[in-house]
Amino acid sequence: MKNKLAIHYHIMMIPAVVILGLFSIYPLFGLMIAFQDFKPGRGIWQSPFVGWDNFEYMFMLPDIKQIFYNTISIAVMKIVFTQMFAIVFALLLNEVKKMFFKKSVQTIVYLPHFISWVLLGGIVINILSLDGIVNMALQAIGIPPIFFLGSNDWFQGVMVGTHVWQEFGFSAIVYLAALTGINPSLYEAAAMDGAGRFQRLLHISLPGIAATIILLLTLDLQNVLNAGFEQILNLYNPMVYESGDIIDTYVYRAGLREFQYELGTAVGLMKSAVSFILITISYFLASKFANYRIF
Repeated sequence: MKNKLAIHYHIMMIPAVVILGLFSIYPLFGLMIAFQDFKPGRGIWQSPFVGWDNFEYMFMLPDIKQIFYNTISIAVMKIVFTQMFAIVFALLLNEVKKMFFKKSVQTIVYLPHFISWVLLGGIVINILSLDGIVNMALQAIGIPPIFFLGSNDWFQGVMVGTHVWQEFGFSAIVYLAALTGINPSLYEAAAMDGAGRFQRLLHISLPGIAATIILLLTLDLQNVLNAGFEQILNLYNPMVYESGDIIDTYVYRAGLREFQYELGTAVGLMKSAVSFILITISYFLASKFANYRIF
């Protein structure tokens, strides 16, 4: 009986394995383009190999350092500010006792997470345009309009701010769950000792979720090279390439729009290799400092 069930389970897995092989494993053969002088007419198997020439050319590009700097700076700021706002929001929302108000706020704050940047991008562009509501408000108090999406001084800040707005509520879910695991008697004992609400938050709630904070920040290390392709692609333009161009958008532009397939593949492969190293380090640190393991 057990053998028959095992056979049935393996048969049920066949479609998933086929899909995995077709869309995740088979395309890996395309990584050979990074080591070739790729000719689309000749295909992968007939294009000549050039070894590491594409990688050497990549590091000789004048913009490559700026692209990596933009990627890391935007990604790190997104991680730090998103987690910071999520922690503060979770701590404050945990103090709310009226469930209707609490659930309403949660729903409103979580909603942007489920909206694509194709739609959110249009909203942000309308709000931050020269004749948008933000600049209208600035002009009303005597401040000249600001070209938020066309200025290298403002673009990264806009990317970080809009990402935080979209994600901090959803990121707070884990912290809210961790707060429910704190023993209520600790709050009662602290209140009897004369501790105010802020003191209870500072000395009970925050230490109670410290392990969760360390875990999530550690796991976020793997996202240092993921600065948000969809968001930036929908919001940037040639005027802000200096501050907004990241690895993913560069790969898209070089590989698909400028037909430099081998260069785009080389950049993407290097990013994947570094990301794999960061993932390995992040799970090692998570296991060491937060006792978190997958295997």
